[in-house]
Amino acid sequence: MPAMSTSADTKTPFMKMHGLGNDFVVVDARAQDIAITPTMAKGIAHRQFGVGFDQLTVISNGPGDAHLTFYNADGSTSAACGNATRCIARHLILENGKTELHLTTDRGDLYARDAGNGLTSVNMGAPQLDWQDIPLAEETDTLELPIEGGPTATGMGNPHCTFFVEDAEVIPLAEFGPRYEHHPLYPQRTNVQVAEVTGPDRIRMRVWERGVGVTLASGSSSCATAVAAARRGLTGRKVQIDLDGGTLWIDWAEDGVWMTGPTMHVFDGIFTREFLESLA
Repeated sequence: MPAMSTSADTKTPFMKMHGLGNDFVVVDARAQDIAITPTMAKGIAHRQFGVGFDQLTVISNGPGDAHLTFYNADGSTSAACGNATRCIARHLILENGKTELHLTTDRGDLYARDAGNGLTSVNMGAPQLDWQDIPLAEETDTLELPIEGGPTATGMGNPHCTFFVEDAEVIPLAEFGPRYEHHPLYPQRTNVQVAEVTGPDRIRMRVWERGVGVTLASGSSSCATAVAAARRGLTGRKVQIDLDGGTLWIDWAEDGVWMTGPTMHVFDGIFTREFLESLA
C-alpha cells in the first residue's frame, strides 16, 4: 500500500468509537489510499500528543463487505479485536442498510448481524484450543497451564490467559497483567484476564490487553473467558460478562463464539497534515 499522502489538499478523516469504553480510532481506506505504519499508530494512540485509543482499525475493501486491520496502542498488530469489529459492523449496518455482514480479518472470515435494540452481534469464529494454535511455546494442557494459579489458555485470533479468582476486584491488574503478558509460555505475548464466577452463567471479568494495558472492556477476552469457563465446567456455553465498562453476552455456539453488546460512534475528525508529518 502506498504511503499516506500529506499534500495540502488531502484530508485524512477518522472516526472515534468505543464498545463499553474499549475505545478505537477507525480509518476508512475504502475510497482513499491510506497506509498506517506502526510508528503512526503509536503516535495516534498517545492520549496527550495524539487522539488516544486502545486499538486502531483500518477499514479496507475485501471479498466481503469490508476487510479490517487492527493495531494496538504500542503499534503492534492484532489479528482480532472483537469490540472494534462490533463498532465497525454497526457503522456499516447503518451505512448500507444491511442486517447481516461478511467481514474479513487476519483472523479469517467474521460474520456480524443487527441484534435489535441497538445491539450488534459478531461471530468471532471457533476458539483455538490446541497449544500450537494459540500459540504456546511448548506442548502443554491448555485447560490448566503450568503457571501459578493454573490459568486457561485460549486463542481467539489472538492469545489469551484466563485466571479464575475468588475476587476479581482485589487483583492489582496494573502489576498482575504485565507479569503474564510477557510470560515465556506465550511467544507472541498474551492478553490477561482475571475472572470471577458471580452467579449462574455470569462472570465478572477485568482485562489487561497485550500492547495496551488495562482496558475497560475487551471483546476477544470476553469470548476467551466464556470458552475457558465452559471448558472448566464453571458455566454453560451462554454467559453474561460484566466488565469495567459494561456488559457483553457471549454464546459459544456450534458455528463459533457469538458476542453481543452495545457500541458508540462518538465523533468524526480529520488528522492535520502537520500532525501526520510529525509521525513520519
